[in-house]
Amino acid sequence: MTRVVETLGGPACSSLASALYFATVRRRVLLVGYEDADGLDLFGPAEVFAEAVRRLGGPVYEIVVSAVGGGTMTLTSGISVAAADLTSIRPQASDIVIVAGGEDEATDAAAKDRALLGWLARASRTVSRMASVCDGAFVLASAGILDGRRAATHWYSCERLARLYPKIHVDREAIFVRDGRVWTAAGVSTGIDMALAMVEEDHGRKVADTVASHLVLFARRPGFQSQFSEELVAQTLAGDPLGPVIAWMRANLRTPLDVATVAHRAGMSVRTFHRSCLQALDLTPAKLVEKLRVEHARSLLTTTQLGTKVIAARSGFGSTPRMSRAFQRALGVTPGAYRLMFSRDSGATSS
Repeated sequence: MTRVVETLGGPACSSLASALYFATVRRRVLLVGYEDADGLDLFGPAEVFAEAVRRLGGPVYEIVVSAVGGGTMTLTSGISVAAADLTSIRPQASDIVIVAGGEDEATDAAAKDRALLGWLARASRTVSRMASVCDGAFVLASAGILDGRRAATHWYSCERLARLYPKIHVDREAIFVRDGRVWTAAGVSTGIDMALAMVEEDHGRKVADTVASHLVLFARRPGFQSQFSEELVAQTLAGDPLGPVIAWMRANLRTPLDVATVAHRAGMSVRTFHRSCLQALDLTPAKLVEKLRVEHARSLLTTTQLGTKVIAARSGFGSTPRMSRAFQRALGVTPGAYRLMFSRDSGATSS
């Protein structure tokens, strides 16, 4: 996540005044959709902001579902919702604009809609936050809003976003990215995580945690948390030739998982296995092994009281320093810091 350093008496004073202002002002949340947009991209953030209104007992957010031309739009689930005409809405400084993703053809059409792109480009110069969920990033990219910025989208679309818009620094790991006033969430449910981060910025962590609790979320995930997980790999590749070998790797993380051994297990040459991993996951075999080990260690850190040495051994890292370096590469935090943020029990042992 973007870290901003400000000096007292300069931008910090202005930022403090801005924070105090936005803590009391009623923010309008403009959820931007279109035909065949993803419903969860819209409803996930909507429920977060609506729950914040309920928890705070005041109209701190006004939620508006919108689309170019207004009227009724049908979402990917087949549900139809009424939308206000986006082009008739005048952007305000306190607004939050969130563009949904959707079916590929629908998102491609939205990314070519001149009325939509023009409104977004103008609004991006005014509103406090311009955001997207999942492939909504392609719409922001087409409007030129993501040029020169870090951005996230669904892991499946990262390569395509980077190829079509080379001026964007695509973050293939983070579940959401904040770059100045522009926020992008990786995919579908990560829009909820992004919205919670916005609520936290507006009203503090206690409110955001309360909202998450009332929405019965298992854990609040920060932006740096990887969207890549062993569970996703297993599910995504269940019918793929790599599926069985990945399942075997997950069950044998303590053993040396060199490329030759894993390739032999997959029934492939080293070269073919390397190429298959890149094509299916955009990862080298070595990076795949590291990510599976990080995911297993994360699970143990947050669900057990095992010490970091034991967790490093059970995850196949061999040593705590090696595990720590892997965590820094994947998540940007140490195992200890990760445990403090997400552990169900703070009474973990250290050996």
